Amino acid sequence: MDGQQISTVRVPMVEESEATGVTADLYAQIKKTTGLPFVPDMFRLVSTQPNLLEAVIAGYTGIFGEGVLPRATREMISAWSSKINGCPYCVGTHNWFLSQFGGSAELMQAIAATNEPEELPVDARTLALMQLVTQVSRAAYKITDEEWARVAEAGWSNEEMLEAVFTSALFAFINRLVDGLGLGASVAHSRVSQQPDTDTEAVVR
Repeated sequence: MDGQQISTVRVPMVEESEATGVTADLYAQIKKTTGLPFVPDMFRLVSTQPNLLEAVIAGYTGIFGEGVLPRATREMISAWSSKINGCPYCVGTHNWFLSQFGGSAELMQAIAATNEPEELPVDARTLALMQLVTQVSRAAYKITDEEWARVAEAGWSNEEMLEAVFTSALFAFINRLVDGLGLGASVAHSRVSQQPDTDTEAVVR
């Protein structure tokens, strides 16, 4: 996308070739964090305000840096939450990352095509967690102590559940940023989702 503005995006975006100062430094940080050779357009949405860009980077790094959940689980939650939130652009992006960390083609297809966590090809333990994050996206205020306890009884620790809920909640923000500013309507597929398979060692886990 360098050298041109995406027509449906409602805000200006700083091209990588034109980034200077703090913005250039933040762009370099993004590429190091994602392991990608370019700055994903989601970040560039707020590139004209470095303070906002820093906030988005902090949230993204918090999810996809070191964590208690496997990276594949975090990517599955990100892609699935995006599906529940109606953001196919982000589904494609994080299904691609899911594939880089061992997610099966069957799982990625199910995330893209189904609407209920019970339709995902996952085991009973994982299903309990996915039901919880689905509720975070649909009606978080309705989650009960009993539902939380049921997920814990399935074998998830409080630390893992916190990370899962945080991931799902942050993607509610990211999905609305992408769609509210017009990026989600820009193309059928994100640039990330069109990348070839890569060495996952190059991606921060």
